[in-house]
Amino acid sequence: MPFRTSMFSGVRVASAFRPTTPATRIWAAGLHHSAFFSSNMIQTGSTLPSVTLQHDGSPANTVDALDYFRQFNKAVLIGVPGAFTPGCSKSHVPSYLEASARLHKEKGVDAIACVSVNDAFVMDAWAKDQLANTAEVDGKPAMEFLADPRAEFVKAMGLDFDATGVLGSVRSKRFVMILEKGVVKHVQVEPDFTGLTCTLAKDVAPLLD
Repeated sequence: MPFRTSMFSGVRVASAFRPTTPATRIWAAGLHHSAFFSSNMIQTGSTLPSVTLQHDGSPANTVDALDYFRQFNKAVLIGVPGAFTPGCSKSHVPSYLEASARLHKEKGVDAIACVSVNDAFVMDAWAKDQLANTAEVDGKPAMEFLADPRAEFVKAMGLDFDATGVLGSVRSKRFVMILEKGVVKHVQVEPDFTGLTCTLAKDVAPLLD
């Protein structure tokens, strides 16, 4: 799949996408793609926004996104349209879980996290489902699941889109981001916001050297 660099520095996207299955075509048809990039989209060199996220299965358990990622020399953050959705559950998240130990050992990745516009309870249930057969890395879960229930985090990064036709609300575009101490070093966004052409673990691994 060829790539092009957008007008926003450091953002790479697949140059073409064509839904290949009936399920994918139905999914894509229900999404409103008003604009590929929003004017406030986060760029390479930007610091993550200081926005409260939920984790560990309760809305009462919160963490500031910037504070959380500042503690890691190198981290990978993926954004997904929704917990338990087919592409997220069967392909996107599993690709990182399967590669987590290798990314830690060979690429120096200190943390892998997933954020979605869902509540903490849904994200906790999804985390338990996804992590059930995945070994911990250095005594910690292979992936941290972060809830952005009001889409404040993804909106602050310009990575939100209107998915009311399918998921009933604004959701996160599918993206992958490489962070160093909370600063964006690289970001890739799916051209249709939901596909799997440039955001799997195999796509980001070469960029971590």
